[in-house]
Amino acid sequence: MWKERKKMYLQTKIKETEEATGSGSYVTLTSTSAKPSGKAASLQSDLIFEEIGHRIKEMGSQLVKKVNAIFQWDITRDGKMVVQWTLDLKTGSGEIYQGASRCPADTVFTLSDHDFMQLVLGKIKPRMALFVGRLKVRGNIVLGQKLEMILKNHAKL
Repeated sequence: MWKERKKMYLQTKIKETEEATGSGSYVTLTSTSAKPSGKAASLQSDLIFEEIGHRIKEMGSQLVKKVNAIFQWDITRDGKMVVQWTLDLKTGSGEIYQGASRCPADTVFTLSDHDFMQLVLGKIKPRMALFVGRLKVRGNIVLGQKLEMILKNHAKL
């Protein structure tokens, strides 16, 4: 293997026989962002999602009967998505997990970590956040109203 400008030449050998395989392969090198692509530092919203997880363990089957929906949050920082959370209140006794929804989500919310915290703490109303563009919603927006029973009382955290 050796590097030529922005390309890397690869040659692989079978260890036992020293026979070359896949010789003549080039890989083009590209620069990447200095920031990690995954979740950078801990987000404030992580605490809320953990608390929702505790609530799901306590009363998940009741919530599944009442809500019967899958919600996904795309949490952003500096305009880039840094983490996704899914709240599945449609199957089993409900669950919350980090990552994109395994089944099609009924409602997807996109907002910054800061704006999520403002909503949960009651410092901004969901309707106002939606109208001023701080909250984007795809899917069934009416189902979002059912989240109030899950998110209420988090202002005390």
